Amino acid sequence: GPLKPEITITYIAVSAIFFNSGLSLKTEELTSALMHVKLHLFVQIFTLVFFPTAIWLFLQLLSITPINEWLLKGLQTVGCMPPPVSSAVILTKAVGGNEAAAIFNSAFGSFLGIVITPLLLLLFLGSSSSVPFTSIFSQLFMTVVVPLIIGQIVRRYIKDWLERKKPPFGAISSSTFCDTFANPNIDLDKFSLIIIVLIIFSVQMSFMFLTFLFSTRSNSSFTPADTVAIIFCSTHKSLTLGIPMLKIVFAGYEHLSLISVPLLIYHPAQILLGSLLVPTIKSWMVSRQKAQKLTRQPKAPVKV
Repeated sequence: GPLKPEITITYIAVSAIFFNSGLSLKTEELTSALMHVKLHLFVQIFTLVFFPTAIWLFLQLLSITPINEWLLKGLQTVGCMPPPVSSAVILTKAVGGNEAAAIFNSAFGSFLGIVITPLLLLLFLGSSSSVPFTSIFSQLFMTVVVPLIIGQIVRRYIKDWLERKKPPFGAISSSTFCDTFANPNIDLDKFSLIIIVLIIFSVQMSFMFLTFLFSTRSNSSFTPADTVAIIFCSTHKSLTLGIPMLKIVFAGYEHLSLISVPLLIYHPAQILLGSLLVPTIKSWMVSRQKAQKLTRQPKAPVKV
C-alpha cells in the first residue's frame, strides 16, 4: 500500500521508539541495567531455552489431537522466536517498570535470536537453510542501537529542558508503536484455528504468571520494576524478526503460510493481553514499592 508498512513499521516506527527511549532514559539508568547480569540471564534462558522446550513437551500431547499438524509446528516456531524489539519495552514503560533492562534484553535477545532461532528450528523441526545473518544484524543495529545512541547524545544537550518539562514519553511511544497483522489467504478449518487461539492466550497467561512467581521469590533479589521487565521480555515474541526468518528457514515449504499463522496470532495477542494487564501490574508494582519503602525505614527507638 501507499504507507509501505514494511518500511514505516520495520524501520521508522521501531527506530522512533528507541530514539524516544534513548532520549527519555537517564544514562546512569541504562549503564546500571547493563550490569544487571542475573536479570539478563533469567530473561534469555527463559525465552530461548525454557519457552521452546516447554512448548515442545506440550506439543507431544497435542499431537494426538485432530488439530492441524502444521499449526502445531507453527506453535513450535513461536517458542523458538527471540523477544521483540518494541512491544515489551513499551509495555514495561507504560507500567513504570525497569525500562532500561527491557531495552537491553529486547535488543540483546534479538541479536542472540539471529543465531539461536535458526538452530532451535533445526533442533525441534529439522528445518535449516542459509540465513543472512549479516543483513538481519545490520537491520537490527540501525533500527535499535543507532537510534538509542542518538537519543542519549541528544539528551546530553537538552537534559535541563527535559528535567523541567518532563515530556510524556510513555504516551509518545505507545502512539508510535504499530504493527501489521497479515492474514494469509489459506484454507484452514475453524476448529483448529479457534483451538490455536485459545492455546496461545493460555500459554501467554501461564508463562507470565510463571515468570511473576519466579521473579518475586524472597531470594530472587529482583525489584518490582525488574519483575515488570521480566514478565514482558520473557514472554513476548518477535514478529518483525520472526516472519522473515520463517520465510528464509522454510523457503519452498508448501505449508509455510500455515506454519506462520500462530506467530501472526501471537503477536497482536501479546500486545492486547499486555495492554489489558498494564493497570493491574502497575497497581501491584506501586503497592509493592511502597511496602518495601516502609520496611526499610528505621524504627524509632523506644523510650524507657
